[in-house]
Amino acid sequence: MEVQAILKNFRMSPQKVREVVRQVQGLPAVQALAVLQVVPRKSARAVAKTLESAIANAEHNHGLKREALMIKYAFAQTAGQFKRFQPKARGSAGPIIKRNSHIKIVLSDN
Repeated sequence: MEVQAILKNFRMSPQKVREVVRQVQGLPAVQALAVLQVVPRKSARAVAKTLESAIANAEHNHGLKREALMIKYAFAQTAGQFKRFQPKARGSAGPIIKRNSHIKIVLSDN
């Protein structure tokens, strides 16, 4: 059985989040939480929060055991962007793109 959790519109670029997500993909859920505790990045806290939510969904909604869960898929997708402009020399403007991401974690009990 597959259980998922999604964190939408996280205020960090998907490229930065993917570096952390790749570290935990395919691990048992309990071991992945332990790995995320020691990763010194802001995105690790968001991935851990999403993983804890997926584990809670599995326990509460489907009666699965925490120790039996594995991370089947974990990925970060592009969300909406904030577009701003920075004044530049000679009256021109340079774009600033503030990227957001969606974090999705799918657990399986296999």
